[in-house]
Amino acid sequence: MTAAPTQRPFLCYAVKAGGGRSLVVRAAAGPGQLAGVLRKERLTVLRAYPLPRVFTPETKLALKDQAILNEQLHALLSRGVPLVEALEVVAGTVTSVARPVVSTIREQVANGMSFAEACAKSGVLDQVTVAIYRAAERSGDLAGAAKQLATSQRRTLLVSGRAQSLLIYPFVLMIVTTFVALVLLIGVLPTIGTRLMDMAEGVALPIYSRVLIGVGLFLREHIVIFLGLFAAGVVALVLARQQVRVWVLGMGRRLPIIRDVTLAAESARFFTVMSAMSKSGVPLAEGLVTANQVVSHPLLRKQLENLRAKLVAGGLLRQLIENVTAMPLATRRLLLAAERAGDLDNAFLTLAIDMTEEVEKGSARLLAFLQPALIVILSGVVGTLLMAILVPILTISSRIGGGG
Repeated sequence: MTAAPTQRPFLCYAVKAGGGRSLVVRAAAGPGQLAGVLRKERLTVLRAYPLPRVFTPETKLALKDQAILNEQLHALLSRGVPLVEALEVVAGTVTSVARPVVSTIREQVANGMSFAEACAKSGVLDQVTVAIYRAAERSGDLAGAAKQLATSQRRTLLVSGRAQSLLIYPFVLMIVTTFVALVLLIGVLPTIGTRLMDMAEGVALPIYSRVLIGVGLFLREHIVIFLGLFAAGVVALVLARQQVRVWVLGMGRRLPIIRDVTLAAESARFFTVMSAMSKSGVPLAEGLVTANQVVSHPLLRKQLENLRAKLVAGGLLRQLIENVTAMPLATRRLLLAAERAGDLDNAFLTLAIDMTEEVEKGSARLLAFLQPALIVILSGVVGTLLMAILVPILTISSRIGGGG
């Protein structure tokens, strides 16, 4: 859930309660609300500057903060600590960003609101988490639900960490390749190329050398325009990052090596949520409504939604699960066996763990493939630019040697 339309981001120069200054970005409807938001973080605003709405900070609570929150809640509630007191303790253990959120939830619970409703009203927790809290309050096992959520969130963090590791390596190598290529193309190639053309009397340079030298000279002469277009491209990517993310995920689902890792990651999230929902006593059909929200794989989500709709209409899971062809055959067989034995709770947990391990193994295999592939690409780009210099030098040297 993002900031309300009436809110806008502010760049705030504030004083910390313990001394010192801090520069933060916070969203608020106006200066009065902004002062209240910062006061909850024990900050006193000195100056505030409105920013364009694109800089609105993310209002969702980070997954790491949610994991800490649920771990602390489980530890305290399972030992008989009342919820209001548990939330007061948790507010002192989470990060400074999460602290005002937890404090607000504690105040609302102390005033008689249910914990799930207070979390929903805060707007910083996703619908899946709120639904699990609501089911846990009905069953009277909020401590158990907090434990399940903490486990699932740690597992999701592990999967996300693997995905980030896969993206960081090619991203860094792409930046290095671009930087080296631009230095060679704009800085080195035109300088050496013009001297070679002056020296190469009667010697025709290779066509690709002439083309690259010409491109380098053009970019050098129009460097300001080039840098402006480059900066505009970077800004456009930042503004359209959601569309870029969707496109990258869509491409990943089509590539032979990446699609298996992507499907395993989607399945791991789905079974993690289903495990938490079933442990909280949520019926299967109701749990599917919530769990399907974490699935972004188009085919898998469509098949799971069809399964839920037919299940509500009176269908049998043992017959409907066969239609979810996006899942591996072994996964469907395990679910069928668990459904017959009445042990779906443990099956969901086992599959969540297995899929997480599959993501780790698949990520390691993919990274092992990407490393040499990207090095070859880097070598090809840099090598092409270097050959545009070396071939003319060798040609001229052979002519001079032969003439001598």
